[in-house]
Amino acid sequence: MAKSPTPVSLKSAETAQNITYIRQMLGELRTVADNENADMLCYLIEMAYLEAGDVLAGHRPLRVVKG
Repeated sequence: MAKSPTPVSLKSAETAQNITYIRQMLGELRTVADNENADMLCYLIEMAYLEAGDVLAGHRPLRVVKG
């Protein structure tokens, strides 16, 4: 897995910490799925991992649908 991006302007420091935690857990889950040769799970977890990184880096918003 790539190293963590530097958090930027999210709604709060707590939000950045939570997304960082989620990203870390996804990295660990990716390792478990890879050890089990669960290719589709690896793919989906990797997509979520990358998404969390994009959010932290400020490349994507937390929400894409206003509700």
